[in-house]
Amino acid sequence: MTDPAPPADLGTLERTDDGYVVRFERRFAHPRPKVWAAITESEHLAHWLPCDIVGDRAAGATVSLPFWPAHVERYQIPTPVLDGRIEVWDPPAVFEWWWSTDRLRFELEEVEGGTLLRFATWLGPVGHGAANTAAGYHACFGNLQALLDDGTAPPLVDVDVAPLEAAYQRLAADA
Repeated sequence: MTDPAPPADLGTLERTDDGYVVRFERRFAHPRPKVWAAITESEHLAHWLPCDIVGDRAAGATVSLPFWPAHVERYQIPTPVLDGRIEVWDPPAVFEWWWSTDRLRFELEEVEGGTLLRFATWLGPVGHGAANTAAGYHACFGNLQALLDDGTAPPLVDVDVAPLEAAYQRLAADA
């Protein structure tokens, strides 16, 4: 199994009136257009996100979000395609979309030496599932880093998120 990113890179979990917000910041030593392509184009999503985004890339567009077959098989996902909607499409700076009932926002900022990614996802009242979701995104961003640095990444389904989930459970308890 592949080891996840170091715990020093933990995101944050914040409890809100409606559920939780999970946030991450990641710095990539790559230009913003390259990072933008990696977070928006299907050929790159396959390396770091558990689903594809099928449909027009435009604000207000309805999209389909099919899980990659390896994820459906590994996690026995009963609904392999979810509905989504793109809220903000502002290349190469902001990509915000709905994944079923979760809202995801990616902001890219040019910084010295590369690009700063700010990510937030707003989860409904998911209880202990917030820690699992945070651990999953942590693994996703580890694979995104590998994709950007090496041009490929290990299969996301092979990443062991259990140690990360324990760390995020502690954060959730403190939120």
